[in-house]
Amino acid sequence: MRHHGITCENTSGGRLGIRDVGVAVSRFGYLRDRLFVAAVAGYALNRWLLKPRLSSPFLHDHFNDLLLIPAALPVVLWVQRLVGLRKHDLAPLWTEMGLHLVVWSLICEFIGPVWLHHGTADIWDVAAYAAGGIAACLWWNRPSQRTPLFKS
Repeated sequence: MRHHGITCENTSGGRLGIRDVGVAVSRFGYLRDRLFVAAVAGYALNRWLLKPRLSSPFLHDHFNDLLLIPAALPVVLWVQRLVGLRKHDLAPLWTEMGLHLVVWSLICEFIGPVWLHHGTADIWDVAAYAAGGIAACLWWNRPSQRTPLFKS
């Protein structure tokens, strides 16, 4: 029987064993992840050095929004792992990124501006969150993160 890349087969004695299919997935680094560190550094650089000195609309309005998921999702997933809500150390899944994208978009672009009267609702911020999230998931789940255990 084959399911999601795992082959199950009967072994001597009638026990059910799992045979390795030849791919090891790297453990996600959470707060040590290179993209996370780069995103946090980029946020700090933009907030305290670039924005005060440059008048670029992109730097002022959307650059930090691109960094929301690469900078925040690893922290949230790490906390979820610590409290037992996340059961694995794989790179962030597309579904995890998508769920957090929706939640943070609702909080930052609807609940904050409409109900709490804090901030401004901007659909372009959501587009930036999504673009940053897609880029981050592509990076976190790139094929080079999977190491062949043996050559075919």
